[in-house]
Amino acid sequence: MGADLKSWGFISVLARVGFVATFSVQPANAQNMSPEQTAEVLAFLKLDQDNLTELRRASVVKIPAAPDVSLKPKLRPTYVSTKFSKSWLATQPTATGGNDWKCLSEALYFEARGESVAGQFAVAEVIMNRVKSARYPGTVCGVINQGTGRLFACQFAYACDGKAEIIGDPRAYAQVGKVARLTLDGKVQNLTEGATHYHTKAVNPSWARVYPRTAEIGYHLFYRQSYRTAQR
Repeated sequence: MGADLKSWGFISVLARVGFVATFSVQPANAQNMSPEQTAEVLAFLKLDQDNLTELRRASVVKIPAAPDVSLKPKLRPTYVSTKFSKSWLATQPTATGGNDWKCLSEALYFEARGESVAGQFAVAEVIMNRVKSARYPGTVCGVINQGTGRLFACQFAYACDGKAEIIGDPRAYAQVGKVARLTLDGKVQNLTEGATHYHTKAVNPSWARVYPRTAEIGYHLFYRQSYRTAQR
């Protein structure tokens, strides 16, 4: 039959996939076609059109709609219920950690173990604020040990006062260890409005006359190059 169809030259397929298939039947000598030939041609056309329909269906790719991310709630830090008291801190789990935790715990022990719980968290916050600042080293241990090795040239007095760092009060160390752990984990709300400096009320360093004070917590005053303030 294929030879006869070519000789008749009356089939024209204008589109195959993704378009409407159009057929035109223009027999060169239609009056001479028998009913059997006409039926055969029509059957061929129907089969070809059915194949094209299947190809069109197969070519359609359904793309799932993108999720509407604008409806998703923004993630916020999950803080523990903080009371900033020794009784509250005693309910927190025993703290452990790596080098950052050890450095921060040691700094809190020698710098703030005699302070209130809130004061200890505030000192820890200053150290973390320095870690985030481009002006200081980018690690906790780096910030704490900056300037170590030169007498009275370091950032934290205990690290360059010439005295050996001996932890003689395990209970106090366990307490500041919890403060360090909660601070590193971001579990406690900020107290100092981003302070990067602090000093005790017994001294008056020159930079305290330049940097605006952001907070007064316990026996320490806190400062940063900012004009936000906090009081506790």
